[in-house]
Amino acid sequence: MAASPAIPSGAASPRRETIYRHPLVIRLAHWLNAASLLILLMSGLQIFNAHPALYWGAKSTFDTPALAITSDTDAKGNARGVVTVGGYTFDTTGVLGLSKDQGQIADRAFPSWSTIPSGQDLATARRWHFLFAWALVINGAIYLFYGLVSGQLRRRVIPDGDQVRDIGGSVREHLTLHFPKGEEAKRYNVLQKLTYLAVIAGLLPAMVLAGLAMSPGMDAAWPWLVDAFGGRQSARTVHFIVANLLVLFVIVHVVLVLVSGFWNNMRGMVTGWFAIEQDGATRR
Repeated sequence: MAASPAIPSGAASPRRETIYRHPLVIRLAHWLNAASLLILLMSGLQIFNAHPALYWGAKSTFDTPALAITSDTDAKGNARGVVTVGGYTFDTTGVLGLSKDQGQIADRAFPSWSTIPSGQDLATARRWHFLFAWALVINGAIYLFYGLVSGQLRRRVIPDGDQVRDIGGSVREHLTLHFPKGEEAKRYNVLQKLTYLAVIAGLLPAMVLAGLAMSPGMDAAWPWLVDAFGGRQSARTVHFIVANLLVLFVIVHVVLVLVSGFWNNMRGMVTGWFAIEQDGATRR
């Protein structure tokens, strides 16, 4: 059996401290939010497929959409998928507008693998969407109540003074993929806190309110809400944009989970226990 490699002279062996970082309510809310947002996204894409265009204002200006995902034919008569944004057209064949569905060419904005249900079914998509919209709102309300009462919300989303003063250092750490160790790793960094604050206080409320503004019933009960968005079509566009920003947030979040220690992060969000590498310890 080969001998274990010797630790270089002067190098400290790794020292880790395990802390209970995520209470049960936080962990449950995290996973319920993840599931709800995924189903909301996929059912929302199916709803969008019923009319794959966005407008600004109170009515649909079919000739001049802000964004449209459709299909047409090229100069040789071949079908292609296209995305039009502000008058500029992009060929997206095979991804958006025109894709394969069970070996057949499908003329639809988003492909079947990305929608719930996979087949064209607006009514079912709306049922899924409304059900999990309520799940997201109720789960979010429980999270906020618990976070405020326990103080967890303030600790997780409000940056401390020293963190705000060193925001540049946190940016450099993220760009170079060097993350805090020791006592500093026991709290979220300033970029994490500001991002979570933007999602909780900005993106999620905007998405919910824009969704409500698209409801005829809510328009009748709260006409001021649709006016605040500049019309139902504007509300639909805002809803779509915010949904895409949330997708971007999730992508960045997952990438950082992977590069900062996948198993440690997953263990923390499943069991609550998170390992902290102490300052001065070497990584293995």
